[in-house]
This record gives sequence, structure tokens and C-alpha cells, in this order.
Amino acid sequence: MKLFKSLLVAPATLGLLAPMSVTANELNINEISGYSSSEEIQNISEFYPEQLAVTNSRVDGIEARLNDFEAGSFSETTTASFSADFAIGAVDGLTGNEAVTAGYSFQIDLNTSFTGEDSLDVSLDAGNADAGSLDDLDLNDAGDGLKVDGVAYTFPLGDKTTVFVGDSMDGSTLYSTACVYGGQTIQLDDCGNSGAAFAAGLGTAAGASYDFGNGFTAAVGYEGQGASTSGLLTKEGTDVFGGQVTYTGDSYGVSVTYSDYEGTNDTAYTAFNAYYTPESAGSLPSISAGYEVGAIDDSSDSSLWMVGLQWDEVGAGTLGLALGTDGHIVDEATSYHVYEAFYSYPMNDGMTITPVVYYKETASTDQTGVMVKTSFSF
Repeated sequence: MKLFKSLLVAPATLGLLAPMSVTANELNINEISGYSSSEEIQNISEFYPEQLAVTNSRVDGIEARLNDFEAGSFSETTTASFSADFAIGAVDGLTGNEAVTAGYSFQIDLNTSFTGEDSLDVSLDAGNADAGSLDDLDLNDAGDGLKVDGVAYTFPLGDKTTVFVGDSMDGSTLYSTACVYGGQTIQLDDCGNSGAAFAAGLGTAAGASYDFGNGFTAAVGYEGQGASTSGLLTKEGTDVFGGQVTYTGDSYGVSVTYSDYEGTNDTAYTAFNAYYTPESAGSLPSISAGYEVGAIDDSSDSSLWMVGLQWDEVGAGTLGLALGTDGHIVDEATSYHVYEAFYSYPMNDGMTITPVVYYKETASTDQTGVMVKTSFSF
């Protein structure tokens, strides 16, 4: 601010030179030159007190107004993170499309805090990874146009409660499912908790979490979208309510999750998840498991499950193995399973290469997918 004030004083001082030159014959030049350099600035006000007073008043006024806008008040608390994934692969047994295909996924996450404890989050994404063999990878596939994927505002209520409201967000945003497996395929990346930890994509979302301490937390969530002639929380529209209780210890965790889909056919899901992580990294992997049951009104019940093993220190990278059902299996129906293996190798701080192999059983021809994903984060 001192530099800015000096820049303002400089042209003002030049403006004073004009009247000084005009009235120079009225001044005692010798008297002026007799002042020492240390007294020069102080005593110049004796000759032009009114001009200096006006100049200083204007500069001080501008400085006072600028002080209302602190540096960084708008941009200092705003951060942006970017990620891009490029994938290439092929699937043997994929009917009508066994060719090698490639695609990409891109995402921008913007975060702003106004109080230091709250967070306004906006997610933008694009991608074409739904084409051909890449459809089973967990990548953005909304198309090449960048679109808003979600907007949410999260804030604390007291020391233990956190609340969020948003649009195009998951109602389970504040959930803490007990799982440490980082799956790569859509069927296994949710740790067997797909319906209960709902991501219905209905539009409006809200939720809250509470920290009881000693590792115990609880959360609730809501998603809703009214029909064209109705609104939220009506029988005509679709609403989802859910809740979760989680315990996280030093080396293990468990969670129970429940959701209720209220619509044409009400559906309820209950999921049980747990994980165990060895106290010291080594040859033993972490173990994550999940089991979920679904009950649909006037229909048969269904269930799904998964088990995942993950070694976080295999060389410089992470090795993962998992198996589970291919989605919910209706009671007494034929079960189809998915198996996957991956190895994530960090090339540097911002680039990771992940080869993925999976095998999926189907009613017709079983499928074997082989692909490589390169991920950038910056």
C-alpha cells in the first residue's frame, strides 16, 4: 500500500510544479535553498499548505477506501484441482465390439471457503469413456462437452455436526463407508454398497454427519426430484432417504448403511461393510468386504457382495485383487461374477499408470477385458 500511495503522490506533486513556476517571482529562492535536505519535506508545507493538504486528503481517502478490500479476499481461499485420464483397451467376448478403443476423462474441482470452516464446491467434467471396451471402467462418460457435475455447500454446525446442501450431488456425500479398496471397474469400485450408499442422480441433495468421538460417526442423506407437476417430498415424485453408522478403529472399520427409495415401487437397501488393514505394511494386504440386500415392493429380494485385497507397497505401486457379483442378483436366480486385478504405478507426483485386467461372467459369452489407464492430476 505504501508503494501505491507513493505512485499517487508523484503525479500530484508534479501538478504542484505548475503553480510554483508561475509564482516563483513571489518567493525568496535563497530562503528556500537555505533549508537542509532533512527539513525540506517538512517545511515545504509552509509555502503550499493548501495544495499539500488537498493532495494528502485525496490520497488518504483513496487509501481508506482500498483498505476495505483486503488483498486476496476473493481468490486467496479459492483452489482448483484438475485430473485427466486416458485409457485404451479391448474386451474379448464383447458382442459386436472386440476392437481396441481409446477414450478420455477430464474433471475440474473448484473449492472456495468464506469462513475457513465452510466449503463451496463445484465439479465440472467431460469424457467419452463409455464407448466400446471402456464402458466397464469407472470414468466420466457424459460426452465431450464440459458440464457441471455437481454444486454443493458444506458448513459446520457446532463442533461435531457437518451439513451440506447441493444439486446433482450424491445424497451420501458425507457418508464414510468402511472400505479401503480402490476398485477400477464399475461393478467393484463401490465395495458392495451401491444401492444403500445411494447416488441416484435425482438433482436436489442434502445431508448431515455427526462425530460422536472415539471413532463413531453417523450420517443421513436425501435426494429428490419432483415430477413435472409435483415437487419434492411428494408421492408423485421420487425421493430417497438414507442413513449410515460407522466405526473406524486403528486398523479396522465397520459400517451399516440403509436407504429407502420412495417412488412407483418403493425399494429399501441395507449394506454391511468392513475392512482390516495390517498394522505394518508388508506382505499382508488390506481386506475390504461388502454385502448388500435389496427389497422391492411386490417383487423378489436381491443381494450383492464383494471382497477386495489391496497391497499398498508392492514395489513402488499398489496391487489390487477383487471379486464379487455383477450387480444385484435376484434370489434363486443364476449368479454372475466379476473378477479384477490392477497395479497402479506412480511415474511421478502427478502421473500414474494403471494396467487393469477383469473377467466378467454373462448369460451368453464371458468377457475378458485388458486395458491401461494413465491418470494425471495437477
